[in-house]
Amino acid sequence: MTSYRLEKGGLVDRSKQLSFTLDGKRMIGLEGDSLASALLANGRMLMGRSFKYHRPRGVLSAGASEPNALMTIGQGGRTEPNTRATMQELYQGLVARSQNRWPSLDFDIGALNGLLSPFLSAGFYYKTFMWPAGLWEKLYEPFIRKAAGLGKASYETDPDRYEKSWAHCDLLIIGGGASGLAAALTAGRAGARVILVDENSMFGGGLLFETALIGGRATSSFVAQTLAELETLPNVQLMPRTTAFGWYDGNVFGAVERVQKHIAEPRAEEPVERLWRIVAKQAILATGAEERPLVFGGNDIPGVMMASAMRAYLNRYGVAPGKSVAIFTTNDSGYALARDLETAGVRLAAIIDSRPSGAAVGVYSGSARIVRGGFVSDAGGGKALSSITIFKDGRTEKLAVDALAVSGGFSPVVNLAFHRGGKSRWSDADGAFVADEDRNGLSLAGASATAGGIAACLEAGSAKAAALLSSLGFRAEAAAFGTIEGDIVAPAGNPLWKIPGVKGKAFIDYQNDVHRKDIGLAVREGYGHVELAKRYTTNGMATDQGKLSNLNAIGLLAEARGVSPGDVGTTTFRPFYTPVSFGALAGTSHGKHFQPVRKSPLHKWAAKNGATFVETGLWYRSAWFPRPGETGWRESVDREVKNVRINAGLCDVSMLGKIEITGKDAAEFLDRVYCNAFKKLPVGKARYGLMLREDGFIYDDGTTSRLEEDRFFMTTTTAYAAGVMNHLEFCSQALWPELDVRLASVTDQWAQMAVAGPKARLILQKIVDEDISSEAFPFLAAKEVSLFGGRLPGRLFRISFSGELAYELAVPAGFGESVADALMEAGKEHGICAYGVETLSVLRIEKGHVTHNEINGTIVPTDLGFGRMVSATKADFIGKRMLQREGLNDPNRHQLVGVVPLDPAISFRSGSHILEKGAAATLENDQGYISSSCYSPHVGSTIGLALVKRGASRHGEEVQVWNGIRNEYTTARLCNPTFVDPASEKLKV
Repeated sequence: MTSYRLEKGGLVDRSKQLSFTLDGKRMIGLEGDSLASALLANGRMLMGRSFKYHRPRGVLSAGASEPNALMTIGQGGRTEPNTRATMQELYQGLVARSQNRWPSLDFDIGALNGLLSPFLSAGFYYKTFMWPAGLWEKLYEPFIRKAAGLGKASYETDPDRYEKSWAHCDLLIIGGGASGLAAALTAGRAGARVILVDENSMFGGGLLFETALIGGRATSSFVAQTLAELETLPNVQLMPRTTAFGWYDGNVFGAVERVQKHIAEPRAEEPVERLWRIVAKQAILATGAEERPLVFGGNDIPGVMMASAMRAYLNRYGVAPGKSVAIFTTNDSGYALARDLETAGVRLAAIIDSRPSGAAVGVYSGSARIVRGGFVSDAGGGKALSSITIFKDGRTEKLAVDALAVSGGFSPVVNLAFHRGGKSRWSDADGAFVADEDRNGLSLAGASATAGGIAACLEAGSAKAAALLSSLGFRAEAAAFGTIEGDIVAPAGNPLWKIPGVKGKAFIDYQNDVHRKDIGLAVREGYGHVELAKRYTTNGMATDQGKLSNLNAIGLLAEARGVSPGDVGTTTFRPFYTPVSFGALAGTSHGKHFQPVRKSPLHKWAAKNGATFVETGLWYRSAWFPRPGETGWRESVDREVKNVRINAGLCDVSMLGKIEITGKDAAEFLDRVYCNAFKKLPVGKARYGLMLREDGFIYDDGTTSRLEEDRFFMTTTTAYAAGVMNHLEFCSQALWPELDVRLASVTDQWAQMAVAGPKARLILQKIVDEDISSEAFPFLAAKEVSLFGGRLPGRLFRISFSGELAYELAVPAGFGESVADALMEAGKEHGICAYGVETLSVLRIEKGHVTHNEINGTIVPTDLGFGRMVSATKADFIGKRMLQREGLNDPNRHQLVGVVPLDPAISFRSGSHILEKGAAATLENDQGYISSSCYSPHVGSTIGLALVKRGASRHGEEVQVWNGIRNEYTTARLCNPTFVDPASEKLKV
């Protein structure tokens, strides 16, 4: 094929040349070119290789549906594979590399796969690689993995920015062609908030290559003047280079904007892509219609192109597709191309029209030969088209051409209309699958609603916008556009699925090498259902998701089954409409910002007290508070532990999940959620609760306090705060919607601090106005209090995770730091210290309290010694039935025990396994494992909590603690898991 740049014409800027490379070869394009048009202008038609057979492939379309011309664009961290050359704007210095070939695009060893095509038919991968079984891991799987995929991602860090944004509007218009522009103009003039998005770099759609006149103006001039007016309207937001990829509940649309993908060196202050979530009161889908290919032998040879694409390259980019062109069409649109080719001075060898008569009245009056009732049965050539074979009345004729335009009719682009469910319906009149014009928040207009011609599309877009705005309370009048001269209203032709006389491979899915015989094979082997045929043949599973192939596949399935395309139906339309980059989906959530950093209301207090912080989930928590002269973290933690047991300490526990539960049925709700009783919990009291999963295993634990008759305050573990909230919402909304319960997450509303130690009451009483003596405020008391002489409200809970006399004080988050400062000042004379989560961990292990180290998803209450907490009188609670299973009551289950080394000088680590003394380290001899461990300055050795078979009955037994990673053996003794104050006397003083 010999494509070339025309001497004049097109919307490109001929005064601005741009240099770019393909596979290292330097070429020249013009500003306004796409990469595809620039390659064509340089006579380069071979742009890719197919996936399976590595057949030479050229550009087929001029837009987002392109299956062949996939390139890797950029270098280093900016490398982006599978970029459609038809959508990539040309810029100075653009570096492109072809894909799926070795060693080069022109000479690809993979093309030898074509010789194996008899063995690589549809579904071959289900029938081969089965034997000998030993070769699967050694040969078959490595080979398949190496062959899979298109393009190569870079291992280098992407240096660019991505971001996410929300937008709201009265009317969202998707598609900036004739209908979209008319709708935007009508809505903009009415004062509505309008967002107009289009996936292309320029608005206008098909108007950019049409030759008609709108009100005496060229279509390109009409587009420019319309945009100029829209840009003056403050209520209109124009978003070119923006693809609406999905339609979601609430009339929310996902869209990705290519902000700087057309720039060689993106500006650091702006993102290269922006992911939009657009909330629209109403939306118009004006995405036009996609021209369909025709299925004949050799229809994939470079030089075969869609007729509308050829018009776009000719009229928009000023590029001729070849020096001798033929057109194969089933409808009048091919004649519009014929007229434009002759106007541009390109030789038109023939028009092959599958219709016997009645075509192109008033559209074409040129001199080209017209073969009516004929077909192109085969195309000849290798890396470029050289000839076509015309089949008519059983006779064939070979015609030398270097370009062939094909048009098999048009399919409305209605994908988005069915992202929220529903199916398109087949229309015999339109020869296509269509959608109803109104889809509950999304309406269709223009060619996507089967309108034909510029006038009809302009009128449809304007009328649809006016009607929708009227429903929103706006006064809108449909815009007028004057007389349309040279408009082409091409009636839908009869679909042509099966072409007679075909000898070569006739491809349906160009990228995945699915050809006509594959469809027949799928039907014969029982995969005739459209969804099964898709997966059996891989039709429609490539990066283009079958935009050009699906309807032809459906038509051929219908013929093979002897039914209508409507009976076959379409595959399911799902987001994304076109590929969306991981960068756009991630936005700013990468690297250090992969997830947000949450800082407690007491973070600044901890920092000024010298805290060392550790990341725990989303939170930064104070781990320990080193003092001058301390040489390591253990020294700091030992000091803090001792001080809390002797004097007092203050710890930030704001990270605990906090949930307000209100409503007249709140107590009943909690009674069903927890396995222990909460319905009769008195006002002013707190209770430790166990929350089970449906399968009977413990899900989470925490305390819940009854502040008023119908108001409770629940705390959860830090790690499960969000999960528990979701669980409670599910229970409220799905399991027991009849209960009057309201839930609110208040984790961020309260700063919460634990004050623990023998002197905790003395310190707290200095700022709490109420009496908090043991008589007035006993263990597990909970109530709202006033602080500092009535100047600040708070909530006080007498609960302890340390085993000492302890309280937890919650104050409004904004006052957290100042209250902590006041407590530290009040506690100076009593030796108070700040302590962190490492010290908290030592204190809780010494007391035998559990965390999710022990509540690991395989544990039930009896395993922890909490069997008596499980209510035997409640009619039901979550997990009650499954908790009664025999396996969950097996006496050989792992149970919580304490572990101490026989030699205090020897330590062990969490995760180490428990073996009977003298037993070999085997899976059969495994007795359990250490779930938590630490050094206890009060015991004077390492201590641990462990889950051991029959652990509760094995106190005093000597065992081996084995660390297989470090090959460490420690002789230890199983004991009571409570190492400090087993009678819990300190809690109640």
